Amino acid sequence: MSMQDSISDMLTCIRNAQIAKKKKIIIYYTKFKHSILNVIYSEGYIKKFNIFLNSKKKSIIIYLKYYFNKPVITLIKRISRPGLRIYKSCKNLPLIKSGLGIVIISTSKGVLSDKKARILNVGGEVICYIF
Repeated sequence: MSMQDSISDMLTCIRNAQIAKKKKIIIYYTKFKHSILNVIYSEGYIKKFNIFLNSKKKSIIIYLKYYFNKPVITLIKRISRPGLRIYKSCKNLPLIKSGLGIVIISTSKGVLSDKKARILNVGGEVICYIF
């Protein structure tokens, strides 16, 4: 069975690992996953992530973050998918929980959070919501 949407798989792995209170997960590497994880890390939703070479394939170890034994990520939802791409302009970017959550967007300037996209005045494809 081939993998159609590796981003959805990564987000589901993070969601399931946080429910199971895992400390770390291992996923396969892609440049797009790496750039999404950079945004998630810079916003403080994961502790860290490392890239390593495992039997001719690159992998990523994601160290999950908890606060008083509760997961920091309470909601992680994929929005744009291969069958239905969702694009928003800078002015139409949604606010998640009145600005407490983030929206990850793939723009012409790279993968950004909604806050940085508003500062740079760029829109793009809405990848996911995180709260």
